[in-house]
Amino acid sequence: MIWRRLDFLALWVAATALSGCRPNASPPSASPPEALAQPSGGSHDGGALYATYCALCHGDRGQGYAADAAHALANPELLATATDAFLRDAITEGRPGTPMSAWGVAHGGPLSDPEVDAVVHYLRAWQTTPAVALSDAPVRGSALRGQAVYDANCAACHGPEAAGGVAVGLANPRFLASASDQFLRYAIEHGRTGTPMPGWGGVLRRQQIDDVVVYLRSLARAPGELPEAAAELDLTGALLNPSGGAASFELREGRFVAADDVKAALDAGARLVVLDARARSDFAAGHIAGAANLPFYESAGHLDSLPRDAWVVTYCGCPHAVSGQLADALIAAGFPHVAVLDEGYFVWRQRGYPVVEPTFTRPEGR
Repeated sequence: MIWRRLDFLALWVAATALSGCRPNASPPSASPPEALAQPSGGSHDGGALYATYCALCHGDRGQGYAADAAHALANPELLATATDAFLRDAITEGRPGTPMSAWGVAHGGPLSDPEVDAVVHYLRAWQTTPAVALSDAPVRGSALRGQAVYDANCAACHGPEAAGGVAVGLANPRFLASASDQFLRYAIEHGRTGTPMPGWGGVLRRQQIDDVVVYLRSLARAPGELPEAAAELDLTGALLNPSGGAASFELREGRFVAADDVKAALDAGARLVVLDARARSDFAAGHIAGAANLPFYESAGHLDSLPRDAWVVTYCGCPHAVSGQLADALIAAGFPHVAVLDEGYFVWRQRGYPVVEPTFTRPEGR
């Protein structure tokens, strides 16, 4: 399986709010449409679920950027234009190839369908502007012209071919499969309040915006099926090189270990435990060779299976939020040698260090 090599700062495409590079312009007001139907929170506490699985990256109030490029979910333009189905898909299916996990139980995540609905219901409480009734009509234009406009105005932030840069990648197959043409168009025209993404409606002609949408749509690929995640955790072989010597790490800020140092320790045959702190769906989609999966939210009851006489290195894709949670649990349980992989999984992979990935081919994550 071949995925595009991306900078980890560009890899978060959760319920993707477009973001850009220039100061934001206030979006024009839209005539109030009918409100979006909101799912019932049911018997599940959406706020508690959000606090457990989402806040560590998207912020406790949906303000975003608690972990690198995890954008604001409370953004007014996002919530005014994203349907419940769009939000539900983002949570359940995730954004393969990015740090946004597939949280649905069908893919090995912890959230049932009613729990996903409860999170969506909780997000809706942050919606402060009327929902915008977007047309279902496809946008018409020229992908060739749109690429020229994109390259001149968007690529500096969103990357060539919308693969991501200092802002999120827009060509993620799962995102494009759930985002309508009009959703994309509105985001480009009106921008995202409180972010570097400006409203381009005052800069680009209407046809130019249409052409950019058509260009983005031309980058769409059918989302590949997510690999099957393990039904049970297995930490029996977590200790690597059990007969090897002790690893020796110099930690940044007393907490973070460089990927190069971990790779060198593994190559030297040092005793080491490498724990993938992400959801099971992420681990199934690709992980560091030799790593064991211990999702940060499942650590209770499993730590006694791990040796205490070797370094334990945790990692995720954020690259610190999720792995930091697991590291804190290990430290609180009395493990003497715990470190967080500084650069995270995606940088490890970009450097060509050993990973385990499904053998089938699927579209690039972009």
